[in-house]
Amino acid sequence: MRFAVGVEYDGTAYAGWQTQQSARSVQQVTEAAFSHVAAQPVGLICAGRTDAGVHARWQVAHFDTTANRPLRAWLLGSNSELPPDVSIAWVRPVPMHFHARYTAQARTYRYVILNRTTRSAFAMNRAASIFKPLDHERMAEAATALIGSHDFSAFRSAECQANSPIRNVEKLTVVRQGDWILIEATANAYLHHMMRNIAGLLIAIGRGDAPASWAKEVLEGRDRKRNAATAPAEGLYFWGVRYPAVFGLPVPPEDDRSAIMPR
Repeated sequence: MRFAVGVEYDGTAYAGWQTQQSARSVQQVTEAAFSHVAAQPVGLICAGRTDAGVHARWQVAHFDTTANRPLRAWLLGSNSELPPDVSIAWVRPVPMHFHARYTAQARTYRYVILNRTTRSAFAMNRAASIFKPLDHERMAEAATALIGSHDFSAFRSAECQANSPIRNVEKLTVVRQGDWILIEATANAYLHHMMRNIAGLLIAIGRGDAPASWAKEVLEGRDRKRNAATAPAEGLYFWGVRYPAVFGLPVPPEDDRSAIMPR
């Protein structure tokens, strides 16, 4: 059987999603938990791998197994084996042609910024702290230049292994909620560090380092060296993933800001 699972995690203590030989990963601890319940090795494939320090509100993965367990056992049993900073939110049976990565229609990332003159004890490692005032309206104006299907070469890291730099960004918004600025993007897929490089560019524009028109110049220049610095990992969340409705998977809530940020 094939199962889809919803995974949420605080990525602070992990070297990212993907299993690594020399560092602890979210995939490693999650596979160990399901393997314990199945009493056999279980391998997970996720919708979108995250880097070290990056969090997930609504990561989706799938696994295959011959073990026959009730859904309640998969859910509660796996959670009992996981550390406190990783949790399984739901488990659903899916047809064998479901694939967490390849059948995903779009993925959403949110970048969370605390924009005030002092740091927050509650948001440490959960948001990027920017002490200089940011003009979120100018950031939002700049973001419009990145919406659509473009060559995002200026936003990919040197380690990116994607065959093509073309990505389609359906939505890119910047909103302020008090001291918090939220950058949210929905795209069919992302290049390595693409979202953090988008955030870095918009932060630089918000600080007044460049005009809003700089976003279009960087995009059309297709040169990573002309872009701003990559934004810190701790502000980034894998916010959700969209699949065809035929699979009947749970849908992420529209907004649960209080779940990751103190009011």
